[in-house]
Amino acid sequence: MSATLAPARFQIKSLTKHSDLLFTGALFATIVLLVMPVPPLMLDILLTASIGISLLVLLVTIYVKEVSDFSSFPTLLLSVTLFRLALNVASTRLILIEGHAGQVIESFGNVIIRGNYLVGAVVFFILVVINFIVITKGAGRIAEVAARFTLDAMPGKQMAIDAELNAGAIDEPTARARRLKIQTEADFHGAMDGASKFVRGDAVAGILITLINVVGGIAIGVMQKGMPMTEALQKYTLLSIGDGLVSQIPALIVSVAAGLLVTRASAGTDMGSQLTKQLATQPRAIAIVSGMMLLFAIVPGLPATPFVLLGGLGAAITYYLKKHRVAKVDPATPGALPALTAGGAAPALGGPKTGSTEDLQRLIDTEVFTVELGLGLVRLADKAQGGDLLDRITGVRRNFARDMGMIMPAIAIRDSYEIESTDYRFLLRTKPVARGQLMTNRWLAMNVAGSPVQVKGVPTVEPVFGIDAVWIEGSEKNTAEMNGYSIVDAPSVVITHLAEILKQVAHLMLGRQEVQGLIDHLKTTHPTLIAELLPDLVNVGIIQRVLQNLLKEGISIKNLPVILECIADFAGTTKNPDDLSEQVRRRLGTYFVAQFESQPGLIKAITLDPRLEQLLGTRIQRSQFEVGLSLDPNLAHHLLGELTRRANEMIESGLTPIVMITAEARLAFKRFFDTSLPKLVVLSYHELPPQTEIQNFAIVQQPQAAPQPMAAMAA
Repeated sequence: MSATLAPARFQIKSLTKHSDLLFTGALFATIVLLVMPVPPLMLDILLTASIGISLLVLLVTIYVKEVSDFSSFPTLLLSVTLFRLALNVASTRLILIEGHAGQVIESFGNVIIRGNYLVGAVVFFILVVINFIVITKGAGRIAEVAARFTLDAMPGKQMAIDAELNAGAIDEPTARARRLKIQTEADFHGAMDGASKFVRGDAVAGILITLINVVGGIAIGVMQKGMPMTEALQKYTLLSIGDGLVSQIPALIVSVAAGLLVTRASAGTDMGSQLTKQLATQPRAIAIVSGMMLLFAIVPGLPATPFVLLGGLGAAITYYLKKHRVAKVDPATPGALPALTAGGAAPALGGPKTGSTEDLQRLIDTEVFTVELGLGLVRLADKAQGGDLLDRITGVRRNFARDMGMIMPAIAIRDSYEIESTDYRFLLRTKPVARGQLMTNRWLAMNVAGSPVQVKGVPTVEPVFGIDAVWIEGSEKNTAEMNGYSIVDAPSVVITHLAEILKQVAHLMLGRQEVQGLIDHLKTTHPTLIAELLPDLVNVGIIQRVLQNLLKEGISIKNLPVILECIADFAGTTKNPDDLSEQVRRRLGTYFVAQFESQPGLIKAITLDPRLEQLLGTRIQRSQFEVGLSLDPNLAHHLLGELTRRANEMIESGLTPIVMITAEARLAFKRFFDTSLPKLVVLSYHELPPQTEIQNFAIVQQPQAAPQPMAAMAA
């Protein structure tokens, strides 16, 4: 048996391998049909193949789960239409020359319409009207609107993918796959918009070809073959109508398939499962219809049997659906969400109090970082209800490790009675650090493109960047995307907010144990470096302080060997972590400054007047453990006002607010204004790579009443 099947499998594999040649040969053979005569037997085979292909296209359309899975449909539609028109030409040649076009056409003319050419003409024109006016016109309009909406929505969808990628909700391969899917859908709908015109043209051609066959056949029969008018009318009209039916039935099937494909409103399941699932969710509607059918059965004059049968069938379906309906989990049930971590389950802190040492130990354990969800948001983290928040948070940790070089501790997720049902908050060692509010049944629309069109919804503020946004219904989503809004779902809002907060508090989560883990990992590849550095030059605490300084200002510690080598170079001179971190920043400048460039090799920044920089240099105060800036109130107020104004101008221009200052004053300047201007980036000239240029965005001048340096006063 296996020996028999092996050659067959090999042949099928060979055919699949050379499918391009098969498709090219099929198109070439179709073109040959237009000019070469075909014997009746071959025409029967080809007409049967046309019907089979159209049925195959319809079934594939029903079973595909997404329109992009059948992206070759427009090309197939054009090919099938060309094949059908070529068969029309071949059958017309046989009808007019030989008065016979094979068994299939004759059967359609004699069996289906019972040899009555008037009935055949009526049936044929009804099929043409249904195909041309109802199906192809509607499908063409839907294809046109879908193409316009899809193309207009592409920028918003691309920005949503970029937002999820930056937030760590998805990784780069997933982002590429989603971008490719969006491009494929846009190409498909654009091609369908044009391909629908071929379907309408095919319907028109079917009418004209049939009329030409009738008129031409009668003329040939009467004038050339000397047939009586009645006989010629009977013979050629039946053959022409049969030919028209053989052509229009596959055309109608393909048109229905095109209409089904462009009207798909959801993805992820085949059409039959989708319709069954959605209709089965409303057993009450089925019960009402069943009752109405039974009422029609008792109306005098109406046949009772069909209405009783349909009413009984509806009642049986209603009973079955109600009996097998699956009870849903109530997300508001207390304890619906146990304490979980992004990597799996974890015991709740308030577990059974049996009095054992292990149970008491849990009471004093403190989770490093926790995501608390209101009871109305529990389903976002419940996989049984389709929630994927746990997987997304795992993605955030993975992306954070890849980008920042720090392994984030496990993040706990739990429900909470202390916050509103639709609220969430982030806790760092039980202290709330941020919170937000969601509407799980809506989409967050952000007008990032500055569109004048206002969408309907509940106004809000995006929690990460403070952008005015609107919670919109699903019905408004296409309108918002078409007008350039960036659309994200509720879980993506949480994930984006979480990714930003983790960057802000990463330095507080980096303990000595985490640093030791990084060093142990590095020891396998750089044993000489670790042996030189520890324990003779510095200890783990100093390395921890340096890494914390870098993370606090958003500098990645992924290049840990470079960082530790720099510490080793300068540890013999100073053990002050602040001084060491400034030296490390100079060494890492080549790697992190590029993220602040407005264009390659160019940084637009706020600079200080040289006299002001000289003044600030005299106000730096250093101690064994700290460095700071001592400014009088007038000077501090002047600088804060100028920096705030210039920073806002840069943000409005789409730039990162950056201040360039001398290396000696950089850290003290940053710490002095960090509380008031946390998003202000302070760079020193020594950190810039040699090829990077500075373009002044604005210059902060020295205030008129500012006190002069002590050296100048003494002079």
